[in-house]
Amino acid sequence: MRNIKLVLAYDGTDYAGWQRQVGQLSIQQVVEEAIARLTQAQVNLHAAGRTDAGVHAEGMAAHFQTESAIPLSGLVNGLNSMLPAAIRVLTAENVAHDFHARYNATGKVYVYTFMATEIMPPCARRYAAQVRVPFASEAVRLCLPMLVGTRDFSSFETAGSRDLTNSRGRGAVRTIFVADLAEEADSAVYRLTIAGDGFLRHMVRNIVGTLFAVGRGRLTPLDFQKIMAARDRSQAGTTAPANGLTLKTVLY
Repeated sequence: MRNIKLVLAYDGTDYAGWQRQVGQLSIQQVVEEAIARLTQAQVNLHAAGRTDAGVHAEGMAAHFQTESAIPLSGLVNGLNSMLPAAIRVLTAENVAHDFHARYNATGKVYVYTFMATEIMPPCARRYAAQVRVPFASEAVRLCLPMLVGTRDFSSFETAGSRDLTNSRGRGAVRTIFVADLAEEADSAVYRLTIAGDGFLRHMVRNIVGTLFAVGRGRLTPLDFQKIMAARDRSQAGTTAPANGLTLKTVLY
């Protein structure tokens, strides 16, 4: 029995997210079915995490076990010949039998792309969100250091993210390593990079939605600080659109 780690990239626009869901097409379902056809055996594909409907990935990690002797290069080429153009296997490697894509991960890196513009270019609409101008990027940058470190992110946690009755574990506490906003020269394109040891459900998108409110002048950096301290989701901004979010890589 081999334990194989895959790194996948996908355009999540037309999918209901990573995880299998009844009556909806998911990335997991499509890839599992392709592996089953190639190896002639059913498999369970375990990912490093779940991306929501419409969220993209450039480096999602997943693993599965198989008795197939197909070489790694054959797995990559064979799967890509079966998968739709929106999903690609980038790499495959043999890993230790106790490797688990989720439990061995030490962190993830997300990038949220958006454009500050009155008119959204049609070709960008699938991969970037729109924020109306004027947009105060410097006010947003003042908020970013508040995110870095080990903090309670309850204010940016969507309901159902975790079992609130479980008194053990780390609750809503996560450690953010990087929070950085970059602007492309001579364009209205911004990329917010957030890297951390783990993320709550919709956490990145809820942070971004609140930062949008800061950039638009509806909230101040001081308001953002108070929202974080409140540990109350109702005080934060709306959830930013899924299409701007990309999982860049999983850290091990």
